[in-house]
Amino acid sequence: MLHNRERIRYVLSLVPGKRRFGTYRFLPFFFCLGGVMEWVMINVRIGKETFYDVYRRKRSERQYQQKAEDGLVGHVEVAEK
Repeated sequence: MLHNRERIRYVLSLVPGKRRFGTYRFLPFFFCLGGVMEWVMINVRIGKETFYDVYRRKRSERQYQQKAEDGLVGHVEVAEK
């Protein structure tokens, strides 16, 4: 276990800016990682849907269900897939 810890510490020490930025020197890496993750969620289709397609559909279903419970719409039929 100690050997793995030393290996990780060595790899982290290779990132420049330790004296000036400290642990904040990793911030650009995580910023880019978040951007790539967001791009994948928007553009990469798994099956026929992206993450945001599923999100929008679920949000729409919840809003419709809430309106139905409030009596603002007629009979509610939820289609099972």
